[in-house]
Amino acid sequence: MAAWIFTLCIPVVIYLILSGLDDCAVDLIWCWHWVFRRPTPPSTLELEQTRERRTAIFVPLWHEDDVIERMLAHNVATVQYASYTFFVGVYPNDPSTNEAVARAQARLGNVRIAPVPHPGPTSKADCLNWIYQHMLVAEELEGVRYETIITHDAEDMIHPQALRWINHSISRGFDFVQIPVLALKTPLLALTHGIYCDEFAELHTRDMTVRAALGAFVPSAGVGTGYSRRALEALAEADDDQIFIPGCLTEDYENGLRLHQLGLRQTFLPILEAPDNTFMATREYFPQRFWSSVRQRTRWVTGITLQSWQRNGWRGDWKTRYWFWRDRKGLLGGPLGLVTTVMFVAGCLWPALWFDVPAFLRVLFVMTTVSGVYRTLFRMGCVMRVYGGPMAAMVPVRVFWSNWINGLATLRAVGSYASARLYGHALAWTKTAHEYPSRAALLGQALRIGEILVRSRVIAREVVERAAIGKDPDQRIGEFLVRSGAVTEQQLYEALGVQQQLPVIAPEPLSIPAKVARAMPIHLIRDWKVIPFAIDEHGVQLCTPEAPTEELLRLLRRHTALAIRFHLIPATRFKALAEAVVDSKGAGKALSVAAGV
Repeated sequence: MAAWIFTLCIPVVIYLILSGLDDCAVDLIWCWHWVFRRPTPPSTLELEQTRERRTAIFVPLWHEDDVIERMLAHNVATVQYASYTFFVGVYPNDPSTNEAVARAQARLGNVRIAPVPHPGPTSKADCLNWIYQHMLVAEELEGVRYETIITHDAEDMIHPQALRWINHSISRGFDFVQIPVLALKTPLLALTHGIYCDEFAELHTRDMTVRAALGAFVPSAGVGTGYSRRALEALAEADDDQIFIPGCLTEDYENGLRLHQLGLRQTFLPILEAPDNTFMATREYFPQRFWSSVRQRTRWVTGITLQSWQRNGWRGDWKTRYWFWRDRKGLLGGPLGLVTTVMFVAGCLWPALWFDVPAFLRVLFVMTTVSGVYRTLFRMGCVMRVYGGPMAAMVPVRVFWSNWINGLATLRAVGSYASARLYGHALAWTKTAHEYPSRAALLGQALRIGEILVRSRVIAREVVERAAIGKDPDQRIGEFLVRSGAVTEQQLYEALGVQQQLPVIAPEPLSIPAKVARAMPIHLIRDWKVIPFAIDEHGVQLCTPEAPTEELLRLLRRHTALAIRFHLIPATRFKALAEAVVDSKGAGKALSVAAGV
């Protein structure tokens, strides 16, 4: 009986062996390229000497009000590039996201809202096309021209040097530049998110590098993709002004192929270390729940394999057809991953099954096992380089977990695609729930206050440079700029809010209930200059004229079990608030003392 079962699995084993040999061929090309043509990152001098092209960053949204303000504020505070503007696409039937983007636009100097004229969600490509139209309108109104366009999502942490690297590559004649995408590190037991760490570390170390080295088409990852203006205009001319194909679930993949077919130059920047000793990559959180990941991968499989197959067939030169095979072989590999997982578990639980297997089948199974072990070791090496040893050690466990997720996603993709073809309905843009890193995780990359004021177009760089020379050594540059009249206190605190990833607020004294004002001990209010102004479902909310420290947070946690949320308040407003808030138990006196800021 066991022999018959294993005999039926011969096609599976043969496929796995052929696929393993295919992977080995790509490994050899990658090794040769890494040894003899290893890329070197551009030097700081090269980046600084390259003329900055005016850049537009497109961010399409649908129900992203939870993350978009932090995303925009963080990236404005960290990106080391001057000439760029965010164009953020929103739908009219998504009021929360509209309000969040409007707040960011009012707070930051280089954010533009780009409303889609019809209800959503339609498709990411449709949203991007409307963002492009709003960019054209902005060019007419402002008398400027955007030379580079970069696409990003609402959860992306843009590397501080990314725009410089993309700008440098476009200056060298490339019309399409893709930088790596890496998942942010999560705990070892977060298996679902961990498979994104594994797969992107391997694919963006090996496959994408080999594609570019062979001169094959380089697909866009959807984020961290830079287009020259010429590239977008060529796409528009080729497809009736459709820069992004609205019916495609993976318009990013399609654009990489279309640009290759148009003969425009493409490149992929491999995972290299930037001058700040971090990897040049777009970082983000991916789904951390099993079914959320399955849904996201269902969209990827549908777009990259099935829709692309329908649109493009197997047309192209041998390199294009070869990478079609590699991109589409997951249609077999996904479901077969479920079969191999079951076979492995069965072989471990019932070793006696092997005794009835013919010798030649044992050889095939051994070859499959060797191929799988080698593939796992290679992935572990890629993961170790990016995430370290402990994450790499968990790769074998996550391989089995990914087999289940990818297998189920492939089956769902085939089912939904077949249903859409059969009944003639469109495939919808499936929203993925996004997360954004915590404030503590973001602060390490923040720019200086003067630089944020310059990037927000509040003040000229020359004024900041003169202030840095003219201020007293122990005086903060923000205080100097306010006292000299170069910026207002409100403008300074808006910049500080961007730097510290905190909202700026100015509550009215009468809006603070007496019991809320007494929520903290008097000595904390007096010594640490914090005033509680609200207690709600989010916890206790505090305003302070200074950036909160970890020491302050530890002290506050001794006195409340509620979540603590900080808000910045301009110093003069804090003084007025402290003088005005009075309660019957003497807290008002303490608050008046705290007014000496």
